[in-house]
Amino acid sequence: MYLLIIFFPLIGTFFAGLFGRWIGGRGAGIVTLTCVFFSFLLSCFAFYEVALNKAICLIQIQPWIMTEIHTLNWGFLFDTLTCVMLIVVTSISTLVHLYSTEYMGQDPHLARFMSYLSFFTFFMLILVTADNLIQMFVGWEGVGLCSYLLINFWYTRIQANKSALKAMIVNRIGDFGLALAIFAIYYYFQSLEYSVIFSLAPTVTNETLNFLTTKIYVLDFIGFFLFIGAVGKSAQLGLHTWLPDAMEGPTPVSALIHAATMVTAGVFLLCRCSPMLQYAPNVSFWITILGGMTAFFAATTGLLQNDLKRVIAYSTCSQLGYMIFAAGLSSYTVSMFHLSNHAFFKALLFLGAGSVIHAFSDEQDMRKMGGLVNLLPLTYAAIMIGSLALMGFPFLTGFYSKDVILELAYGSFTFEGRFVHFLGSLAAFFTAYYSIRLLSLTFLRPTNGSRIVYEGIHESPIKMAAPLVILSIASIFIGYISRDMMIGLGTDFWGNSLFILPSKQYILESEWLETNIKLIPLFFSFSGAFLAFFQYNYNFESLYLLKTSYIGRTLYTFLNRKWFFDKVYNEYISQPILRVSYSQTYQGMDRGLLEFLGPQGIASFINKWSSIFMGASLGFIFHYTFLTLSFLILFLFIISNWAWILLFLDERLLIILFISIIILFIIE
Repeated sequence: MYLLIIFFPLIGTFFAGLFGRWIGGRGAGIVTLTCVFFSFLLSCFAFYEVALNKAICLIQIQPWIMTEIHTLNWGFLFDTLTCVMLIVVTSISTLVHLYSTEYMGQDPHLARFMSYLSFFTFFMLILVTADNLIQMFVGWEGVGLCSYLLINFWYTRIQANKSALKAMIVNRIGDFGLALAIFAIYYYFQSLEYSVIFSLAPTVTNETLNFLTTKIYVLDFIGFFLFIGAVGKSAQLGLHTWLPDAMEGPTPVSALIHAATMVTAGVFLLCRCSPMLQYAPNVSFWITILGGMTAFFAATTGLLQNDLKRVIAYSTCSQLGYMIFAAGLSSYTVSMFHLSNHAFFKALLFLGAGSVIHAFSDEQDMRKMGGLVNLLPLTYAAIMIGSLALMGFPFLTGFYSKDVILELAYGSFTFEGRFVHFLGSLAAFFTAYYSIRLLSLTFLRPTNGSRIVYEGIHESPIKMAAPLVILSIASIFIGYISRDMMIGLGTDFWGNSLFILPSKQYILESEWLETNIKLIPLFFSFSGAFLAFFQYNYNFESLYLLKTSYIGRTLYTFLNRKWFFDKVYNEYISQPILRVSYSQTYQGMDRGLLEFLGPQGIASFINKWSSIFMGASLGFIFHYTFLTLSFLILFLFIISNWAWILLFLDERLLIILFISIIILFIIE
């Protein structure tokens, strides 16, 4: 049963990819949807057995890599952490598959699209079920590959090509960091299996190594590069630029990437490696700081974006910052709780945005919308519920995890905790502001588009509406249902899948904070929501005057252009590297030294010498005999007197002389 959870999506991938031409797009949709749905059903059984009944399952299939000193097996670990991720991934993937069969129904390459979606799900399941780091790395690279294929699905669009390449290249930086961490783990632990390295982690807490002439702790070194991997996948500040551009792919792809796969991999990695990160306090400090900065940065950037999907994308980046700094504060249980809650209302927001785009003739600019509340009532209700859950509106799903993260930050009574509590509270204000701004511009403001477009607007068909209804119900109730089970005081739900030192368990302190402190996030959220609602519905003229003033234009340009991160990367990093690469690597080495000493240079050298000998030959046989004997005598003389020659001439000088002669002949 457990293995079928993983391999059902792979079966759907092969059927849709290999036989899509014969079964058609509709048949491919039915096959892939059925396979992923069965995977979800089996995940529910696994959740009941493993998470609720504490029957952890470890399956070793067969050896994968065998050497004289180490054997690595194909193994699958099903513990509570894995089963929570299985529920999240398979449930969201099932709804996205159902939604895609209608949203992409007119696309001639629907079979290929459905195959890619199932492949994406399969690799994410490999990532979360692996029992060793190398197998996890296979899933890690697999979701990166599938994200490239799906973002670039409409490969005839140049912007889709650029966005897919950007996602792949930026993630390579994080993947390189993770690879270095895996190498270091194998060097110091002589194993890559979770059970071995996590149990041995406390034994190397005081060991140090020299890295770039600096002595640092081994676990700090490993934790730092694990965090670099998480920064790339989970789009934290510095390597975040790929995530908003990933909106060039079809909307169901955005929902799957942002809700259940890809971006959640970094958070999962940090939570999975909690037994090592707990003994690396210096790394945890920087994880907390960067997570808080990401939450604030992404929230401010989303304020003035005009693309419907891009606003939601920056909200994902901001919420990932909350999850990361919760993990940095050692609150791995709350981080995973927010991850699972966030998946449902973020999938709801993206699929709701897809419903608007589908009805609005593929228009994504919110400034050209408005007045859709009466034309798309179901979509409006879905996006309203998702936005309120994202804001942390009381008693919706986001409220039960987002506010707890901020309470934990304040209750840690550390510098980094107070720092991220301040940034997180401000991010809550901006999140509420851009959420209500999105609703106002899209649904509540007067119509601002073409009459022809509005005459063709229609509500989503049943295959698109059903996932919206299911996700809306989950966005309302799932946080309330699972809160006490996952993060309640005294719960043993997570068991040994997450490890937190007793000195770093801040959940108790956060429970007894003053009520005024607990109400800070709620106050900021309501303030941002009321300000946005008033400005965009009753005081739009003053907002226009503010935006057209000098300060307003400057601030608008700064935030709309994403703090100029792309401009800095392109002009001050990418372009200088490309210029140096062209002048030094290409012209100096590829077209210069390597061609002189490579096949082309050797061929040129032989041609010039052969022309000399051909000029000396007159067609008489005794000439050829004379040349052959002369060179044979010279060769035998050198071989027999090689030791004497070396006494007077260093062999390194002979090599230099030989190379110089070749270069001389080539230049001539």
